[in-house]
Amino acid sequence: MTRRLFAAILFVSILVPISASAQSATSDHPFVVEYYYKAKWGHADEFLKLFKKNHYPLLKKEVEMGRMVKVWMDQSRYHTTEDGRWDFRVTIVFKNAAVANEAFDEDALKKQLWPDQETYTREEQRRFEILDAHWDLPIKTVDLDAKP
Repeated sequence: MTRRLFAAILFVSILVPISASAQSATSDHPFVVEYYYKAKWGHADEFLKLFKKNHYPLLKKEVEMGRMVKVWMDQSRYHTTEDGRWDFRVTIVFKNAAVANEAFDEDALKKQLWPDQETYTREEQRRFEILDAHWDLPIKTVDLDAKP
């Protein structure tokens, strides 16, 4: 009896998030994700230079393809506490949740945009070496005027 109960709980705990994500993935609403980057002290300018050279063109290409609607970067104006500090926030508005979560092979685009893959790979490795932290945060808009 205990095993059946455990199996049922496990089944529901797996099934509910899958069905919820499947429902949101079929939505035709834009899907927004914020990507935060925290560079090691003194390396923010180097990170920005490498990002603009080796990642931003890829993002712009995906906007041109219609996979993404818009991409922009924000930088914090003032310093915060170290545990809450971030240097750059890149916001990507995907066409919808399905597009954001489906498998997408960027390798062909990377080879097209950067024929010198050795340099590209080395510089991308450096871009992530100089980070203290990086996290992604999907954003959900709250309709404050909606009736409960």
